[in-house]
Amino acid sequence: MYTVKILPSADKELRKLDLTMQERIVMTLDRIKVRPYHFIKKYVDTPYYILRVGDYRIILNIEDNQLIILVIEIGHRKNVYEK
Repeated sequence: MYTVKILPSADKELRKLDLTMQERIVMTLDRIKVRPYHFIKKYVDTPYYILRVGDYRIILNIEDNQLIILVIEIGHRKNVYEK
């Protein structure tokens, strides 16, 4: 089972969201701990992955050798790909 770690910048974005969306994102991150590759897709031309949660996207990096899912960024689908 993987461990989910959230970067401080992603945690800050998560806390800005309304409570129901925060709970939904946390529950989804908890669900992908067992088989993360089943729920995500590759972020084109980067080493990262994308997880969809409603209108929000979570940019992830998965370190298989340490069993860590690193949450890099959380944002609305309109804004998350601009960086």
